[in-house]
Amino acid sequence: MKVTMKKLLAELNKDLEWEYAAAIQYVQHAAVINGAQFDSIQKELLLHAQEEMQHAVMLSEQINFLGGVPTVDVEKREIAADSVAMLKQDLAGEDNAIARYKKRIGQAEELREYGLRRMLEDILIQEEEHKRDLANALSK
Repeated sequence: MKVTMKKLLAELNKDLEWEYAAAIQYVQHAAVINGAQFDSIQKELLLHAQEEMQHAVMLSEQINFLGGVPTVDVEKREIAADSVAMLKQDLAGEDNAIARYKKRIGQAEELREYGLRRMLEDILIQEEEHKRDLANALSK
């Protein structure tokens, strides 16, 4: 199905909701994760939270530039009492983000929005780094 600018803006706003949620979830997980084996990933989670907020800013600016209004809605957040479960929740979130951004890059390409595509590729690279960090922490 051919993408329209209206559809793309709606999807970018949904991506923005997920970025807000990811930042909140990472902050909460970093605060409550426990166990010596999670010390290094705890610091990484705070860095991820900051990077997710940078993604939110980038998306907001692009949505506005393309004629939309950036959302203030926040997608679903996951919490858990168990540290490994938290990291698995974060990993699932990164898998979702990677899939969404791959699709969004194709849509931007289809609409010949090459600046948007480039920005989305930069976000995708960071999301893939987050996935590697989490997968590495879970493999210990």
